Amino acid sequence: MNENTMILMISVSTFLGALGLIGLLWAVKTGQFDDQSKFLDAARYDNEEDLRDAKMMEEKKKAREEEKKNKEKGYAPPD
Repeated sequence: MNENTMILMISVSTFLGALGLIGLLWAVKTGQFDDQSKFLDAARYDNEEDLRDAKMMEEKKKAREEEKKNKEKGYAPPD
């Protein structure tokens, strides 16, 4: 490769990297990545019915795992 080509490639990649870094710093400074209401909304809209549903689903999952364990223990090939 030509020396001029290498210098051009390095300078273009350095410029693009610096541009990306400036964009990231700008986004962090202006609060583009902040989601302050995420946890508040989760607590605000979480009601007793949703909690019961979650508990019921967890119990069903445990029951399926126990059933699977019991089937694996009692498995015997057909004669």
